[in-house]
Amino acid sequence: MSKKLPELVKDDPWLEPQTDQINARINSYSQLKNDLSDKYGSIYEFAGAHKFLGFNFDETNNGWWYREWAPAAHALFLIGDFNDWNRDAHPLKRIEGSNEWNGVWEIFLPKDEYKDTFIHGSYVKVRVLSQAGDQDRIPAYITRVMQEPNSPNFKGQLWFSEETNFDWKGDEFVTSSIKSPLIYEAHVGMSQEEEKMGTYQEFIDNVLPRVKDLGYNCIQLMAVQEHPYYGSFGYHVSNFFAATSKFGTPEELKKLIKTAHSMGIAVIMDIVHSHAVKNHNEGINEFDGTVYQYFHAGEQGDHPDWDSKIFDYSKWEVIQFLASNVRYWLEEFHFDGFRFDGVTSMMYHHHGHAGFGSYDDYFNMGVDVDAVRYLQLANDIAHEIKPDVLSIAEDVSGMPGLSRDVAGGGVGFDYRLSMGIPDFWVKLLEEQQDEDWNIWDLWSVMLNRRAHEKAIAYSESHDQALVGDKTVAMWLMNAEMYTEMNNDSNNLVVDRGIAMHKIIRFLTCVLGGEGYLNFMGNEFGHPEWIDFPREGNDWSFKYARRQWSLVENGFLRYQKLNNFDRAMIHLVRKFDILDEGTPVDLLNMDSDNKTICFKKGELIFVFNFHPNHSLPNYKFNVKEAGTYEIVLSSDDENFGGFDRVDVADEYFTDEDNNISIYNTNRSALVFKKKK
Repeated sequence: MSKKLPELVKDDPWLEPQTDQINARINSYSQLKNDLSDKYGSIYEFAGAHKFLGFNFDETNNGWWYREWAPAAHALFLIGDFNDWNRDAHPLKRIEGSNEWNGVWEIFLPKDEYKDTFIHGSYVKVRVLSQAGDQDRIPAYITRVMQEPNSPNFKGQLWFSEETNFDWKGDEFVTSSIKSPLIYEAHVGMSQEEEKMGTYQEFIDNVLPRVKDLGYNCIQLMAVQEHPYYGSFGYHVSNFFAATSKFGTPEELKKLIKTAHSMGIAVIMDIVHSHAVKNHNEGINEFDGTVYQYFHAGEQGDHPDWDSKIFDYSKWEVIQFLASNVRYWLEEFHFDGFRFDGVTSMMYHHHGHAGFGSYDDYFNMGVDVDAVRYLQLANDIAHEIKPDVLSIAEDVSGMPGLSRDVAGGGVGFDYRLSMGIPDFWVKLLEEQQDEDWNIWDLWSVMLNRRAHEKAIAYSESHDQALVGDKTVAMWLMNAEMYTEMNNDSNNLVVDRGIAMHKIIRFLTCVLGGEGYLNFMGNEFGHPEWIDFPREGNDWSFKYARRQWSLVENGFLRYQKLNNFDRAMIHLVRKFDILDEGTPVDLLNMDSDNKTICFKKGELIFVFNFHPNHSLPNYKFNVKEAGTYEIVLSSDDENFGGFDRVDVADEYFTDEDNNISIYNTNRSALVFKKKK
């Protein structure tokens, strides 16, 4: 009897030996979905725990319910401003005999009795008595957390939407209008030039107009979920349903999203479901006194690299907590999608510390099948809520089917990050001289992605900008960036750096995927790394900001790089260069002159990576007779180049459909056939 082949295997016959594992993946998720639907009515209702747990107003009974899942706790007490922090006055009762909410405690506060004390903006905690002792904790589903002034301690804060009354009227943005994601990765806190923590409002005023001007159609916001330590870059999440108060109020974040929408910009959230902060005072670790409530027990629950806790994705209550988080951010804040952080770490018990030398390694080498199943569920729920949601996986392993639909054997993401591309560029810049570059390697790396799996390409992200790493601009120019970026300077290191910075990013953008990502400031070669305030730098914000004035002052070449990035992004948008169906046709590969000529869509691209070969009368075949014009030259003086090519010239094909051009070194030319 022949095996039923999933679509994933039909499209890649090399996966046939893994058919059983892929079918098991399909069946396992199908069984989970059926079980959840039988119990809750649908996976959407299953992802509604935040409507029951935490603080919710009951219109029928005219009062507030507070509920908490803490199965191993001995007793819970609600404490806060409303009862002058009386530790015994408001005990919660354990819900008995409920199959749906096993281990849940609750208390009801009638509005008539507490209308003057249990109010918007007041502070609360929950006292938990357990085998771990007597601890004051922040409610797990709290939607607002504040740090106490001049203290490392945090408190939960009551935040009632009926009091804030944010108006979404007029927010009619449609995510499906984003044909190809052009993503501006951003961190609100470090998005301002002043040496301080930026705010949501400042981001609206100062950064969104830049994103709009550059032409990006998405922003990807990092560090949205509350995190106690600013320097964690938002990755040590403590309160999963709370938008960080470091940058402002939830309404100010909503205003940011609504404003972006009004500019035609989608907003993607960097969501962290791969791990959680270990802290007891701020987070959910050992909330009910056990190490295994939300996380794995023992070593399996401790992340060896990130000093954090690892979720137990086999438990329904845990995946309900996380799935509800997906629904919450989409519905409450109108996010347009997610970039799921740390997907490699989630999908394998070895967290990616293994070589992936064969297909077998993706299915039989330490795969966490529960985590994979959760990711399928999260993607399914997200697409049910918003069918055109943008779901992106940060995975370095190359798991087959990661960005394929669940029914066909995939994990359900829309895109995967092409994490091998920035690694390739760093390795090349670090280890080889320009004259030793192999352009066939460039070509193959840019196109090396799985069929029918869309990817987001990038030459660098925030990862390459952190202390301990180097941006592309820093690799190219190093200390020369601090002294030789004046428009009038004639520095060979900077000349090379400016030229290579443009064509590295341009090749990555047009060939590397069906979407493109840039970290804020990298478009103009921001000279500083990222180093958040910490004891080691005397709590300085000097390197946790973006120096926009480098672009605006007019006399530095950073402005030229910014100009090129704008032109590049507008070009790929205008001609739908990143559209999944746009064919790529290699026209000429000239290893001696390190020149790549190809056609993509209706445009012809010529990239010359050679350090000194500028070739007059360079002839190559364009396959179609006609007259051609230049629509972009990276060597334009406005982009920090030398205007060696007259962009007003026209190019006529000969009898063999060749055109002859001036092929300048370290530059890119883009041609279009005239109508």
